[in-house]
Amino acid sequence: MSPTRTRASVTTSLTPPRGRAYDPWEHAESLGLEVVVRRLRTANGRWFPDYNTIVISDRLRARDQRLVLAHEIGHGVLLHADERPKYEKQADQFAARHLIDPEELADLYEWCPDERRIAAELGVTTALFRAFVLSQAA
Repeated sequence: MSPTRTRASVTTSLTPPRGRAYDPWEHAESLGLEVVVRRLRTANGRWFPDYNTIVISDRLRARDQRLVLAHEIGHGVLLHADERPKYEKQADQFAARHLIDPEELADLYEWCPDERRIAAELGVTTALFRAFVLSQAA
């Protein structure tokens, strides 16, 4: 990351697939975002708007890297410049809308009344599941 580089804008591309078919690595590439996996001390992921770069912790399992990357892409697409609580909520909702397929969720509601189990079946955290539900209610 060169310190002389100016903040680049993130361009949106065609809508990526949702749910399990969503590949945040591919999405980041299509948006022109650089993704770096390396040791982070205090976070699982970080968005660096001045460099158009996302850094993901190398200590995370693949599933968790996927969730964190989707969240950080949200920061990039929404052009967040810092970590305000409202931006974190928006990035969670962005990630949830990409990581959860509404049709798959509707099928799960048919036989699974438990929020934790639904989240596990979808491959997301309960926090992201709740963010999805809130984003649909808005």
